[in-house]
Amino acid sequence: MCLAIPGKIIAIINEDPLMREGKVNFGGVVKNVNLAFVPEAMPGDYVIVHVGVAISLLDEKEALQIFEDLKQIQALDDSLGESQ
Repeated sequence: MCLAIPGKIIAIINEDPLMREGKVNFGGVVKNVNLAFVPEAMPGDYVIVHVGVAISLLDEKEALQIFEDLKQIQALDDSLGESQ
């Protein structure tokens, strides 16, 4: 199964159009991400990232909802693990 996750761009570190790269925050974990597919993305924007490549921009409201959903899934998983 493939999974793409949202992250917030905190800095652009390479402006080369083919190798455009930024630092992206994933809930406290910061990774370098290729931004070539989203040339309009700027610091403060949210992006969907798959295997180290930002594949689309994401509205902030939607990104925050996804973060909340992931927290709820983790809480459910934790509670199921305790009952076994």
